[in-house]
Amino acid sequence: MDDNVLVQVQNLKMYFQTEGSYSFTKKYIKAVDDVSFELFKGETFGLVGESGCGKSTLGRTMLGLYKPNAGRVIFEGEDIFALKNKSMKEMRKKMQLIFQDPSASLNPRKTIADILNEPFHIHKVGTKLERKAKINDLLDKVGLSAYHLSRYPHEMSGGQKQRVGIARALALNPKLIICDEPVSALDVSIQAQVINLLEDLQKEYDLTYLFISHNLSVVHHICDRVGVMYLGKLVETGNHEDIYRNTLHPYAKALISAIPHTDPDNSIERILLKGDVPSPANPPTGCRFHTRCLQATDLCAQVEPPLKEVFAGHFAACHQV
Repeated sequence: MDDNVLVQVQNLKMYFQTEGSYSFTKKYIKAVDDVSFELFKGETFGLVGESGCGKSTLGRTMLGLYKPNAGRVIFEGEDIFALKNKSMKEMRKKMQLIFQDPSASLNPRKTIADILNEPFHIHKVGTKLERKAKINDLLDKVGLSAYHLSRYPHEMSGGQKQRVGIARALALNPKLIICDEPVSALDVSIQAQVINLLEDLQKEYDLTYLFISHNLSVVHHICDRVGVMYLGKLVETGNHEDIYRNTLHPYAKALISAIPHTDPDNSIERILLKGDVPSPANPPTGCRFHTRCLQATDLCAQVEPPLKEVFAGHFAACHQV
């Protein structure tokens, strides 16, 4: 394993059995289906795609919150799904999650002080005085003050609550933070503040981010590399400039064309996709995008294209490239 690689995701599959399907007629939602990629130390890897494509499920499976049907997640050389309870608890210090909805992710019955003390209590880290000092330091890092410690979540704005969520994720000095659409529930002006905060914290703590989002403009701004998901599959990955300026996969091209442009002279012609997204419980044969692709051939309907390296570091799963 390359010393610069923090996480390896290998052929990960996460299926959910549908309600009402019995043992002899089991049906599954194929939320994540044979996904492989690497996360490098200190980078921000963006994961984009339509709602329901499996982005959040992939992120949560990488943290061990779901037990996958197949595949491995190798974190610093260790397969997290092979770890026993005590070892997995230690591993969780290194991997944290920032949730999409700050209102739903904070316990409304606890003060901010109690919420931020919880990680230290669970993992038995530090004395009472050390925890208090660490909590005050965390609040300062995310732009809040000791005044907020006695507040309850409902007494704070959305941006302030998300800052608390970020502080909680930082509490145990993790190496990887999965940001699950961390700004989508915030006002636009607050989004910029939170994104700048995440960038500053990454530099200070040498963090690695998996940044899940459907906002392609935000991803272009903050991410070093980008992966495009469609119906549980990665269809294109590469450097963010390659993805945005030399897009290879037809689905990725359609996503990029939907980004609003302020300069009418440099606008890209919008690509409108036909049809609806197929059900992940019954995905199409061959390439999963062929039912909506303007370039599809008979081969696309029959043979699933592998994710292959087209240019150095730029991968695409398409028979046409």
